[in-house]
Amino acid sequence: MEKFLFSIAKQWIAGDSMQQALESARLANKKGMDAIINRLGEHITTKSQVEKTVKEYLNLISNLKRSKVEGGVSIKPTQLGLSRTKKECLKNYEIIIERSASSQSFVWIDMESSEHTDDTIGIYLDLFDKYERLGIAIQANLKRSRGDLMRLLEKGAKIRLVKGAYREKKENAFQSKREVDENYRTLMEMLFVKGNEFGIATHDSILIENAIKLSKAYEKKFEFQMLKGIRDELKPELLKKGFSVSEYIPYGTNWLPYSIRRLKERKRNILLLGSSFIHSHRV
Repeated sequence: MEKFLFSIAKQWIAGDSMQQALESARLANKKGMDAIINRLGEHITTKSQVEKTVKEYLNLISNLKRSKVEGGVSIKPTQLGLSRTKKECLKNYEIIIERSASSQSFVWIDMESSEHTDDTIGIYLDLFDKYERLGIAIQANLKRSRGDLMRLLEKGAKIRLVKGAYREKKENAFQSKREVDENYRTLMEMLFVKGNEFGIATHDSILIENAIKLSKAYEKKFEFQMLKGIRDELKPELLKKGFSVSEYIPYGTNWLPYSIRRLKERKRNILLLGSSFIHSHRV
């Protein structure tokens, strides 16, 4: 089963090493897209592992500059010590953001399960006061996200709008695809009306078309964001139409739990991943 999953997962995961991620990032740049690189892993509880992760991201950012890769990194709070203390996590983000600021790389703060939402937003707002090239993910499946987005937009925050990949209780999150999609459209319209410099992170053709229509009514700086290896037939079409596209590139040995969560996220993902797999292997 693990071998079978990897044969599919390698579509959207660059490989085990940083060098493989950088190679994927250079290829994305060559195709006209920016790269957003994420080292797989989360819920780190030991100080030594947190420190190792911080060093990995510092090295990655230095390599992005050295390789002249356009883009940045995306980091989960529990990779940087949030499972230990909020203070430790904030300090580690600041270390990484200081390095990224000197190389003009963008840093995205990923959003995890709802138990971490308050701390994650708090960390983002503390850092955004000092660093401009910093964004945060907001999940459309969470019922609280409209209020969170309003609060963040009042501060001028840079948002990546995602559907959400974590299993949540029904009191916290919408459970059906229809409800999540409706909320995604609501949040997306808020971004076009009140935001600027945001990411529409979805592979859903209907939502992408909605974004294109909104972009004609509201002239805003935004980009589409999609996983490496997914919707590769659509990315060049969006580029030809003049839209910015970034490719999200995960790497690392901890690919299995990430991949299982992606497959469980929505039933449609299984069909979408299968379609992308077949498309990339056509002769």
